[in-house]
Amino acid sequence: MEKEEKLYLKIGNTLTAKDANITHGKMMTSPGLKYKNKVFAFFHNNAITFKLGKEFNPEKNGIERWDYLSPFKNKPPMKAWFELPYSEKDKWEAMAHLALEKMKDQIG
Repeated sequence: MEKEEKLYLKIGNTLTAKDANITHGKMMTSPGLKYKNKVFAFFHNNAITFKLGKEFNPEKNGIERWDYLSPFKNKPPMKAWFELPYSEKDKWEAMAHLALEKMKDQIG
């Protein structure tokens, strides 16, 4: 297991231990984190993608390297989802908590 995946699992295990509504799951074929069965983060290509909302501003949150989730060749990027590479690993845990809080606000 690579260092990127180990960090993702550490963050995920910490969150799932705190709340029974948070579980490990899948986003397509990638490992993900769910709140009440809705994915708020997932691990793919040694990066974590977080659902932070279209209004989220990465730069204001100290994130230098990021990209929108763009899984489809013929469709525009999904601007509510932000992919952070391992070079931003020091932000992963905080963004996981933020994505979780946004999901809780969204679905209750």
